[in-house]
Amino acid sequence: MEWNIPTMVRNPRTIDWNVTKMHQNIRAIDSDSIFWMFQYLNEDYDYLALKWRIYFTLLGIQVIYYPFLAAVGVTVNVMTIVILSRGKCGLSKCVTRYLVAMAAGDLMVVIIDLILRHIPIVFERQFDFLKSIPLCNIHAALLFAATDCSVWFTVTFTFDRFVAICCEKLKTKYCTEKTAAVVLGTVSVLSCLKNIFWYFMFTGEFTLVNIPWFCWITRGVLDSLVWPVIELLYYALTPFVPFVLILLLNAFTIRHILVASRARRRLRSHSSRESSGDPEMESRRKSIISLFVISGNFILLWALFMVYSISNRMRWLGYYSLYLPDFIQELGFMLQLLSCCTNTCIYAVTQTKFREEQKNVVKYPFTAIIKYMK
Repeated sequence: MEWNIPTMVRNPRTIDWNVTKMHQNIRAIDSDSIFWMFQYLNEDYDYLALKWRIYFTLLGIQVIYYPFLAAVGVTVNVMTIVILSRGKCGLSKCVTRYLVAMAAGDLMVVIIDLILRHIPIVFERQFDFLKSIPLCNIHAALLFAATDCSVWFTVTFTFDRFVAICCEKLKTKYCTEKTAAVVLGTVSVLSCLKNIFWYFMFTGEFTLVNIPWFCWITRGVLDSLVWPVIELLYYALTPFVPFVLILLLNAFTIRHILVASRARRRLRSHSSRESSGDPEMESRRKSIISLFVISGNFILLWALFMVYSISNRMRWLGYYSLYLPDFIQELGFMLQLLSCCTNTCIYAVTQTKFREEQKNVVKYPFTAIIKYMK
């Protein structure tokens, strides 16, 4: 059965009687009792459609998944910021600026979205006190601004690498530490200004229900067509436009590299000083692998969230044929938040010096203790 969206905003638990009964009972169980939740799911398994089996299974997994992801996300992003800020990874200052900004953006999303939004929703009973704190609209504005920063920092990094590889004349002027600071600062300011409207569209009261808008909405906004149009535009700008930009920039970069590589191979084949290795091509290969893995990781982990969000907003405008099961939303949230924790692994796999610095950071507390004891 489809969700009745307007009814859900007023009463988010209103669905068919069987699923409503199960949802209420699950919320009544202590959220820490994951095994009880799965036992309950097993008892009513035959009465549920496949989409609801998947949906409630994902709710159960989130009880473990979100706290674990929060711990990992904070740790790896703080570690990445520390390692890159030391400037010992063999990267230019310009690239280091972008990578530090991306890690900082991911860290903000982990704290504001995962820790302060999704975990209280999953552990609703323990965080029920949040309903009495009138800060949800401020929280929403900060959350969407942090998400915008995280996404657009990836776009600016992709554009910087495109200029560095494909635009030799512009490279010396654009790919500098100062330009990187200006670009990142501009993106941050615009992201904050762009998301101020959420403060006025939401109320200060938390719903603690896992729907895209996690604050109660004023009645005037709810009944207005302006609301779904604005949300649709928001999700088109983040992350649909970044998707298109990243794909286009990477396509142009690949084309340039292939053309340059063929020309370089022809020159080296006619050179009397030909050697078995080509340091320049090896450096290009490593840089492009790192860029493409970061961009590809972003697109893959955000794709499901983007498709569901745009589909859901289109339904508000009357396109009911675009209905997607609600477990797509849950899986989209889980993958989108995972994207905030994966860049460190990518750096570790693609950058040898980063791996070495990572080992040093991990060893440092133990080394300091041993020195102190001696």
